[in-house]
Parts: sequence; structure tokens; C-alpha cells
Amino acid sequence: MNTHIEFARTQMVNQQVRTWDVLDPAILAVLGTVPREQFVPPRYRALAFADTCIPLPGGQTMLPPKLEGRLLQALSPAPAERMLEVGTGSGFMTACLVALGGTVTSLEIIAELASTAEKKLAALGFRGAEVHNRDVFDFVPDSRFDLIAVTGSLPVYDRRFADWLAPGGRLFVVTGSAPQMEARLVRRLGENEWSTEFLLETVVPPLKNAPEHQAFTF
Repeated sequence: MNTHIEFARTQMVNQQVRTWDVLDPAILAVLGTVPREQFVPPRYRALAFADTCIPLPGGQTMLPPKLEGRLLQALSPAPAERMLEVGTGSGFMTACLVALGGTVTSLEIIAELASTAEKKLAALGFRGAEVHNRDVFDFVPDSRFDLIAVTGSLPVYDRRFADWLAPGGRLFVVTGSAPQMEARLVRRLGENEWSTEFLLETVVPPLKNAPEHQAFTF
């Protein structure tokens, strides 16, 4: 065991994640055990536990640890739940969802990221995920999900994600445009009833091909 890496991981959890009100023991345990450094591109490995976004191929980024923690805590994944991740990215969030007991369908529009994440997840033993090189805006699910994690932002809220939830399901999504974006948790209460909880302000790069605000014209 590399004591320097383990010390840095512990510091990440205690000084970044906890201080953002992530207190769920299961979430803290996952962030303290899933090897985040293995999912970071080699040239940025020194930033694996830093409080920052980490560049990924295709102009994408890896979310900072504290936001990953808030996302996971908000969704509160449970064993045997069916999960959709929109934006596989590095595969780290995928691994966390699998570690919490879910079966994960993960969509990644950039082929290089999808391939790298799929290989990394397999090599590290995270067997509960299927990674697909797909654009979510062309995706039609064959059944509903218990939770949906959207790891890129939406300039305009898109109702289709909430419609994909099973009753009791949860959706984490960031909406708006920089510098003002809001993370929200949407719950499906029944067949035709949803609730929305605004969680925090943040800034997250938009999903590729996400619809933009339409400019007003006369």
C-alpha cells in the first residue's frame, strides 16, 4: 500500500467531501476506497485528490471530489437498484455506483472515454456496469431507472430524464449556464407526480448536444 496515496485520499474525504456536508457513512466509505487515482489520466495523476476539475479527453472534465460526494449522497444509491449515468467520463463515478450495489448503464458520447472507462472498470473488478458509446439525446431506454446521475449540465432542464424514473426514483441534474447553475434532485413520487429540491449552486460543463436557450426574436 502506498501510504502517501492513502493519506491523500483520507485528506480528500475529510477536508473536502465532509466539509461539503457529505456525512453519509456509505458514501464516505466508497469515496475512501474506490481508487480515484486509477481513473485520472496519467498526466494529471498528481491532481487525483485535489479540489479541482481534472481535464479528460474530448474537452471533458472529471468532477471535483466534493461535488461527486454531494451527487452520491443526494441520490442515496441502494443495492439492486437500476441506475443510469449520463456521461461516463473517467469511469470513477460509475465505479462508485457499482460499489454501492447498483447495476449501472452508463452513456458516454466520446468513444475514447467510453473505451478507456470500460477497460479500467473491468481491470479493477467493477463488474456491475455496462458502458455504451451513445449520445443520451438519441437514447430511448427499454425500462425505467431507480436513479439517474447526469454528470454534465443542461442549459435548459430536460423533462425526459425525470420521465425515465421509476416511481420512487431520483434524478441528480445541474441546470443553467455559467456562472449561475443549480444542482437539483428530482424525485418521482408517483406516475404523474414529481418533486424538486434545489441542492446547491455550482458550475459544470454542459453535456454535448444539450439543447441551448433559444434566443428571443421578433
